[in-house]
Amino acid sequence: MPSPIPIPSNSLPDQLRRVGLFASAQNLDDFVARATQQRWTPRQCLEQIAQAEALAQKERSLERRLQQAKLGRFKPMADFDWSWPKKIDRDLLERALSLDFLADHRNLILIGPNGLGKTMIAKNIAFAALQSGFSVLFRNAPDLIADLSCDSPQLRRRKFQFYSRPQLLCIDEVGYLTYDAHAADLLYEIINRRYEQRSLLITTNRPFQDWNLIFPSATSIATTLDRLTHHADITLLDGASYRVRESELERKARRITPKRYPIALRQIDLLVLS
Repeated sequence: MPSPIPIPSNSLPDQLRRVGLFASAQNLDDFVARATQQRWTPRQCLEQIAQAEALAQKERSLERRLQQAKLGRFKPMADFDWSWPKKIDRDLLERALSLDFLADHRNLILIGPNGLGKTMIAKNIAFAALQSGFSVLFRNAPDLIADLSCDSPQLRRRKFQFYSRPQLLCIDEVGYLTYDAHAADLLYEIINRRYEQRSLLITTNRPFQDWNLIFPSATSIATTLDRLTHHADITLLDGASYRVRESELERKARRITPKRYPIALRQIDLLVLS
């Protein structure tokens, strides 16, 4: 016997969901109470519904794009210690956080040693772009190159298209590992496809003159850097690792001085005797 066709519910919340008014369906009782208490006109009711649905749609879009971007966890810029790096161009980075480089399809490149917050800054810029409605992908260099290193030419073409589409592509940690010439060609293809069309944000611990050490024997590096830096804001960070400093502060905070041991032992003895 064929299964019976489900009869749709005639309740108002279900009807609102069927026509896509999910926020109104979820908050229907509260909406009706406010409309009654404040004596909204029919036009005011429609305006409130439109505003609530637009806000909910924006929030759903941000949540979806956050999942696709794969930012992971990160600290907000309010926690960033601008005074710690010996060298940092704060004006340039604050302009980047305002997303001015995206409008002109410019690239942003952060160069500096480990532990100075390059990834933290990059993720905050990416998050600001997502909040402003831009499409974003965030990948570290090893994952990006591994994803592109597939055997199927058709699959590789689809992956190139995938990484070419977002308005901002962030490639983190270029220079932490070394790669062969094939990997260099894959990176070149990504940069070339986005050249003057979409923005790139790259973090690296190596100056450009050392990129031949990241990609030894690769003939495409000169052309890659030429396109990458043609329309780019490049900033250098310098100083000691902030992570090392945090670790030292944590160790000092947890360290128990020898003078406290006798007191602690006497307290234990008293507890035992009692």
